[in-house]
Amino acid sequence: VQLQASGGGLAPPGGSLQLSCKAFGFTFDEYDMGWFRQAPGKEREVVACISTTHGSQYYADSLKGRFTISKNDDAKEISLQMNGLKPEDAAVYYCATTYPLREEPRWCLPGGDWGQGTLVTVSS
Repeated sequence: VQLQASGGGLAPPGGSLQLSCKAFGFTFDEYDMGWFRQAPGKEREVVACISTTHGSQYYADSLKGRFTISKNDDAKEISLQMNGLKPEDAAVYYCATTYPLREEPRWCLPGGDWGQGTLVTVSS
């Protein structure tokens, strides 16, 4: 399993960024996938997850309405559209495989395979 993340960078407060994560080495619907982030001095936390089979999505409560996760089956890729960025969104963002999501998921846990991380900076 290999996950390759891209798309981080600098955005102003209120700005937008899109992250992408391409999957290699497994059948795309073999694992559900998600985004997690870790800010300096803080623990890694879940951002959003998506089922690669039935498309259900999970979002951290604080991010609902601003972030959108999606998948592209043909490209074996998931994306995270981040709008209305805030300084507290600054972190290293990681894509990962996750434990299987329910059709109405109430949680999302990483499954153990991680991408390399991409840095998101929010600053004017």
